[in-house]
Amino acid sequence: MTFVPTLKTWLLVVPALALLGVVGYRAGGRALPATDHATGMVSEAPAEVTLETPLRAQQLARQLLATERTGSVPSGLPLDIRADMEGETDLFAYAQRLQQQAAAGNTEARWMVSRVYDYCALYAMDPGGYQLDNTLLTSMGMSGSAPIVQARERVARRCGGFVASDGLGRKLILTQRLQAAHAGNIAAEAALMADGQPLQQTSEYRRDLVERVLDSRDPEAYMALSPAMGQRAAGDTALQGLVAGDQFSELAWRLAACELGMACGPDSVLMNNFCANGGICSQDGGQDFSSFVYDAAVSRQGAGKMKTLVEQLIKRRNGR
Repeated sequence: MTFVPTLKTWLLVVPALALLGVVGYRAGGRALPATDHATGMVSEAPAEVTLETPLRAQQLARQLLATERTGSVPSGLPLDIRADMEGETDLFAYAQRLQQQAAAGNTEARWMVSRVYDYCALYAMDPGGYQLDNTLLTSMGMSGSAPIVQARERVARRCGGFVASDGLGRKLILTQRLQAAHAGNIAAEAALMADGQPLQQTSEYRRDLVERVLDSRDPEAYMALSPAMGQRAAGDTALQGLVAGDQFSELAWRLAACELGMACGPDSVLMNNFCANGGICSQDGGQDFSSFVYDAAVSRQGAGKMKTLVEQLIKRRNGR
């Protein structure tokens, strides 16, 4: 997932990631779908998935759920659909509304559809197995597992309408982002570059896209682009002179997104996603993303450099 970190410098989260390592083993030898660590996105669901709950039963439940919601889901969306994702408790219904708007040509809605799919993918691929994993993590009785389980349970509650047959894998997410990017959504375009699927492969395009993201001051575009600006960008001459190419750069882009207005509080989708889908959890439930970064990922000596990079990213450019 684009919003899940790829940096190996988050050394303090290794115990949490080790806990997540057990979330591939279950009775009968069934494992979760693999994650593409190059992009942080969950791979596509396999063609045949063995579930504890029979597929027919899941499909029937889905039909009943859709019928129940037919008269209750409003057709419209608030003006700020990004903010709505933070407070929405039923992301399946939210995605339905977004799809209606996307079909009518709303590129922002299509970008947000991809974000919902990204956030819910791991749960949706195997809801029953996801819950079994939560039970297994809880039974371990380790202090590091508690925040992960809490975050994963929140994902399960919010994504409860999705099932494996929805296919919320890498292919579907990329399709939504390609459509949004071709229609002019810069956050989707940035996400594609971070996912290794830029609209163009030239160095001129990469430079131009980063410049356009900076000019846009769009916090979601900053956050979406961030994985492409870390160590993966080392040696890329197209990005020379920009905040790119070292261990601080990806985090600086993320922190800049928060400074520009992205929701980064303790209960934000960002923090929940890091913990539930990345195993990177703050031990202080009241920490926002910025506090967590400076507490867990940046040394005292590096804090000054980080703040300078963030200021460079958020400063006004050419009077804009």
